[in-house]
Amino acid sequence: MKLVALLPYRVQMALGGILGWLMFKFMPERRNYARINLKLCFPEMTDTQRQELLRNHFDSLGKGMIETAIAWWSPAARLNKLQHVEGLENFDAAVAKGKGVILLGAHFTTLEIGVRLLALHRSYRAMYREHNNPLFDAIMRKRRESYLDLTHERKDVRGTLRSLKDNKVIWYAADQDYGRQHSVFAPFFGVPAALITATARLSKLSGAPVVPFFQTRREDSSGYDLKLLPPLENFPSGDDVQDATAINHVIEEEIRLQPAQYLWVHRRFKTQPEGMKRPYPPRKRRHRRKKQNA
Repeated sequence: MKLVALLPYRVQMALGGILGWLMFKFMPERRNYARINLKLCFPEMTDTQRQELLRNHFDSLGKGMIETAIAWWSPAARLNKLQHVEGLENFDAAVAKGKGVILLGAHFTTLEIGVRLLALHRSYRAMYREHNNPLFDAIMRKRRESYLDLTHERKDVRGTLRSLKDNKVIWYAADQDYGRQHSVFAPFFGVPAALITATARLSKLSGAPVVPFFQTRREDSSGYDLKLLPPLENFPSGDDVQDATAINHVIEEEIRLQPAQYLWVHRRFKTQPEGMKRPYPPRKRRHRRKKQNA
């Protein structure tokens, strides 16, 4: 990853395209998840259109892997040439309220590079999910904290609240299925999706406004567009379902602008309301050979 970060940007994106093609060919389970998600979320598309979108998504997925290396190891001088940001006044106005700020992100393939590029302009912190591999997790946290003010593991609610009470800005993406506990069901492209209530809960406890933040990879490989939107209105409302619906809506609107760049390979709808069937086939169990004692 360090070596990849040294290459010219257009070469990096070409490598990302090759990596995406390989992932499409050799990751059938993830390819199937993405195919199911696209069929659920874009029923108005023809099979041919969805297949093209699926291939474009894996192209974006491969580039996102390369962008992780860029985000972690490229110097700021190189990154400055790639970023175009709008809406910083929304960031600053939210900070001026003195209650902390929740930056509402989402799991786009450009997540890592977007977080790094915004850090060129403003200081902020981020919540993240601990990786299953301890070595990778240690490297990931070290690299992120080389340009972020601090990172909070997603279960560290007390630490996150302390940061908000200290008027810090926290980046947080809630658009993944963490099961029924602490979640409600809200429509996502018209499909019931479990969404954790942490965003509204943190906002209510701290008084922090929620500012949506998204990034887009330019199709001509000239860089990225970053945008910070005005804070969500009437949020939190006191109604968990209404708040989850508002979050899903703003993320859905952004996805429709750049559908190939959203992360479709995860099981976004794996948890369903009682009586509704999961749309995904059972996961294949990976059996480990047990060593026999001599």
